[in-house]
Amino acid sequence: MGSSRYLIALGSNVRHPRLGSPSEVLHEAVASLEREGVDVRAVSPIIRSAPMGPSQRRYANGAALLASELEPAAMLALLKRIERAFGRRPGGRRWRARVLDLDIVLWSGGCWSSLELTIPHPQFRERGFVLRPATAIVPGWRDPVSGLTLRQLHARLTRPRPLPR
Repeated sequence: MGSSRYLIALGSNVRHPRLGSPSEVLHEAVASLEREGVDVRAVSPIIRSAPMGPSQRRYANGAALLASELEPAAMLALLKRIERAFGRRPGGRRWRARVLDLDIVLWSGGCWSSLELTIPHPQFRERGFVLRPATAIVPGWRDPVSGLTLRQLHARLTRPRPLPR
């Protein structure tokens, strides 16, 4: 298999004792990917976003475009290994505060599904904190399910809507 491209969502809302703020955690996560031999082609600006679920801490979010020989299951294993190296523990409550969250959003091979992984990420179309950074680096990448570009998905999500009467 040749090199695949991956769009990865990056998130953090917990200060790391050695690395510092959530934004610094995201910068170091990208450096960790590079040290693992992943070709980091582009990294978005980091944005701040409100938490989902029970967490009270604001998130630092970003996106990275990666190229790698790894197939999706192996890429997921690498991302989980990096999350653990940053102190993330598997399991626990959904949407809790976390030092590092790395999610595969899109893959150049289209769709992938296994027990552990679904590509495209099932909720990315409804998440501005994923679409906004992603649109900054790969606005023309098409969602293989809807056929829409990331720019179009982001515009649909953020367009003004009339107030209910």
